[in-house]
Amino acid sequence: MSQNGSPLIFDCHLDLSMNALEWNRDLTWPLEKIRRWELSMKDKIDRGNGTVCLPEMRRGRIGICVATQIGRHSPYFHKLPGWSSQAQAWAQTQGQLAWYRAMEEAGEMTSIRTKAELDRHVQLWLDNPPLDESLYVSDSKTKPPKTPIGYLLSLEGADSIVSLSHLERSYADGLRALGPAHYGPGVYAHGTDAAGPMPVKGHGLLREMDRLGMILDVTHLCDENFWEALDIFQGPIWASHQNCRVLAPWNRQFADDQIRAVIERGGVLGMAFDAIMMVPGWKHMRSKPQDYQLKISRICDHIDHVCQLAGNARHVGIGTDLDGGYGTEQMPLDMDSIADLQTIPGLLRSRGYTEEDIEGIMWRNFIDFLRRVLK
Repeated sequence: MSQNGSPLIFDCHLDLSMNALEWNRDLTWPLEKIRRWELSMKDKIDRGNGTVCLPEMRRGRIGICVATQIGRHSPYFHKLPGWSSQAQAWAQTQGQLAWYRAMEEAGEMTSIRTKAELDRHVQLWLDNPPLDESLYVSDSKTKPPKTPIGYLLSLEGADSIVSLSHLERSYADGLRALGPAHYGPGVYAHGTDAAGPMPVKGHGLLREMDRLGMILDVTHLCDENFWEALDIFQGPIWASHQNCRVLAPWNRQFADDQIRAVIERGGVLGMAFDAIMMVPGWKHMRSKPQDYQLKISRICDHIDHVCQLAGNARHVGIGTDLDGGYGTEQMPLDMDSIADLQTIPGLLRSRGYTEEDIEGIMWRNFIDFLRRVLK
């Protein structure tokens, strides 16, 4: 617990660079300013509905996160949008990396690659109370230093990895986690709503990840590729943003045997806040949160389920996926920004969770995992 009583939060999945470059959002702006800027924009369904920016993360004490790169390769006849070549997808992810570097240079973020860096950053946030972000939009010339948001770099979908030497180069640039697939069929693995055996190239990718000491993110893997990946990959695994299929039936979520497999490997599952992953029967582009009276408390049902399967509260955490191509139009009704994650501890207390359990769920489970696996 921090000095001021608000818990630190670790979010295991945020598409920050995608929002910065593809949605053209300046994430250093206050949330209200971003929303006003987008009022007249119609190019994306979630315009004006964003929930994530660096000031809101600080306000909600999301002081450390897993931040992604993403670039899908979509060859001829591919049904999903993406880049026409792997080289183009690679270039897109390198632009995203450049944005993270720019945020580091501005003092907004800091890269976490090692256990020592992780420990220093966690202690920094535990020791510092939240600052008033309004100080940074005033005309005052004497502004207190911001506490940077720490990020561990992850790649969502491996299509942009042109060759295994590109993977090694990415590791040198700070990449520590990788999910081989996203939606549909991929170069290295097949993801949500796809099927079929894992491509041979995927086997080589997993073995090289093992050699480098990377984390395998099993999120999005289709069922067949999930089990293949666990047979091939011997290193640490997590599911950065993955809810429970029994509560929201669809192959995007994990069945109980998959959740148990992650638990048995010492992994942690991050609970996501996309409505389509929280409730059964959600119709994309048609359903509304009001149709289900969807509230944040629903995520506690998913947390409960993982805890029941594990027999403890040590294998579940937060991996919101907020603003991952959607906004408040596809989120709990009582959630306006990422800072509202601070309501979860109270909801868990009302269900009988101990303070130790709550601290684990909000940040410590993922941090302890990283402490075990980072060099």
